[in-house]
Amino acid sequence: MKEDDYSVLIVDDEEELAKMTAEYFGMFDVRTAYVTSAAECDAFLEEHEVDLVLLDINLGDGSGFDVCKKIREKHRLPIIFISARQSDDDVLVGLSIGGDDYVKKPYSLSVLLAKVKVNLRRVEQLKALEQSKAGQNGIVSSDGVGASQDEAGGADRPVLTLDEATMSALLKGKRIPLKAKEFRLLSCLYENRNTIVTKETLFNEVWGDSFYGDGTLNVHIRKLREKLETDPNKPEFIKTIWGTGYILEL
Repeated sequence: MKEDDYSVLIVDDEEELAKMTAEYFGMFDVRTAYVTSAAECDAFLEEHEVDLVLLDINLGDGSGFDVCKKIREKHRLPIIFISARQSDDDVLVGLSIGGDDYVKKPYSLSVLLAKVKVNLRRVEQLKALEQSKAGQNGIVSSDGVGASQDEAGGADRPVLTLDEATMSALLKGKRIPLKAKEFRLLSCLYENRNTIVTKETLFNEVWGDSFYGDGTLNVHIRKLREKLETDPNKPEFIKTIWGTGYILEL
């Protein structure tokens, strides 16, 4: 990590809480900075590399939702909302516009750190994959099977493959960029394709634990269907198994 790089940026107008959280993370070797406004966030990200953002919604000079949208225009790093706003509507909005998780205040520092570390590990894994595949032109699916560009266009080309290096899906010859959680969710379904995957398995594999509501999963499934399905309301690939989970049919 370079001198001006950080693992985590906290964007929260509650300065004492932001400072305390940053200091706590530092005790566990998670290099963390904090800012207290949307404007300071913009300026910070222009000057520094960051692996993850912890983002409050109610900022003195704007909305965290707007900040999230702006970050997503340039970056694909994980964004975790940290907010005192408790409604399910806020959670759904946060996740639907590009947030990867939503933690309600007051939060446990140890639990928040655990969530952050899970996401940072995935960022490091992705960086390692990108470095190892730098210069390669092949398409690599999540099950480790590679194909050259010529092979990818052949008659035996799979309907769907996943490319971890670019965090994208190749569906019927069309490349579809995905967000971090969307890619992780689709990867889990792909690895278990044509088999029912329970909600509990998806929560554990994608979010790191099973203490999330169905709303979180439903939003991400909906976003995947909007990107992959011809008609998201009549899915061809990602099918709901009511009361149990989902299945990716290929």
